[in-house]
Amino acid sequence: MADPRPASTAPKQYVRFDVLQRVQHALLLLSFTTLAVTGLVQKFATAGASEWFVGLLGGIENTRLVHRTAAIVLGALAAYHIIDVAYRLIVLRTPMTMLPIVEDFKHLFQDVQFYLGRRERRARYGRFSYAEKVEYLAVVWGTLIMGLTGFMMWNPLASARWFRGQAIPAAKAAHGGEALLAVLAIIVWHFYNVHLKTFNKSIFTGRLTEEEMHEEHPAELSYLRQASAPAIPAAVLRRRRQVFIPIAIVLAAAAAFGLYTFVTLETTAVMAAPQGETAPIFVPQTPTPTIAPPPTSTPSGEAAAPPSTWDGGIADLLSERCGLCHGPSGASGLALTTYDSALQGGAQGPAVVPGDPQASRLVQIQSAGAHPGQLTGDELAVIIAWINSGAPEN
Repeated sequence: MADPRPASTAPKQYVRFDVLQRVQHALLLLSFTTLAVTGLVQKFATAGASEWFVGLLGGIENTRLVHRTAAIVLGALAAYHIIDVAYRLIVLRTPMTMLPIVEDFKHLFQDVQFYLGRRERRARYGRFSYAEKVEYLAVVWGTLIMGLTGFMMWNPLASARWFRGQAIPAAKAAHGGEALLAVLAIIVWHFYNVHLKTFNKSIFTGRLTEEEMHEEHPAELSYLRQASAPAIPAAVLRRRRQVFIPIAIVLAAAAAFGLYTFVTLETTAVMAAPQGETAPIFVPQTPTPTIAPPPTSTPSGEAAAPPSTWDGGIADLLSERCGLCHGPSGASGLALTTYDSALQGGAQGPAVVPGDPQASRLVQIQSAGAHPGQLTGDELAVIIAWINSGAPEN
């Protein structure tokens, strides 16, 4: 009796990415996401979400450690990708279909005509469209920029021997700007075109159906239908590998040396700055002979008074602890350089509310802990006492 069940109607599928390519994409996805999140919370350190996330990771030092670990993973992945591409070119003789060609500009022009209604269909893309090539080259460019500027920030003393001093803050600005650009490009361009407009799962499954190939890569589909790639003879494959192995060893050794140097050249930017003096600020009970008039002594048996006015020590304390971020430029609009600017506050409200520490943004942030310019317990107590007394200026 004939089998009544219908024959399989599963659509024909074509291999687009092999296992190693999909693993590379997964590692790129994980390392890039980790770098983006841990980097942006440092770039926008005073934002509420950044403070929460840094606290979730256990402080700014842990955040920096995670960021640098992800950078090492990305660097190793870039080195492996170079070796992988070299293998495909030298041994497998795979065409360099990811590089731009004249045909891509024709496709761009045809697509513009299509979107303007002057053409019935989009361009017939090959293995990679011009948009995919632009994304790939953007990753290459971004990795080079982030690697160079990251090296300069990680090894500032060595960089200062090779470049002018202005190169270090310039590297910091370029590093943060390129990171923000990369994140926006991924969210606005990549996610929309690949995961929202049409959910292309080939980077996860490795395959596309014939219908998907006809829609996204019709020129490649026509090529695959007409001819299949001939198998490489075993003797030829073995001879090519003998040529490639020394090249791969040199590339791997250079990459390993580069990563080792990147991480161990110096520890200036890795090690945390020593904790500042934690003893309370005080005025000596016994005047010390100096050129300037000696300070007024306190009655015998009484403890030295902490600073109780802005001009009497509060300004110096805030300048030492907070001046890096809240100097004249004023991160988040908050500058703690003058008494008036401290009372005025920034985008998140007044930093100091005389007589009300709980309403003072300065006390709120410092009480939460894990702030990049964290005050010690004694220093915070001095600030609270000063605000309770009405936050006098002089």
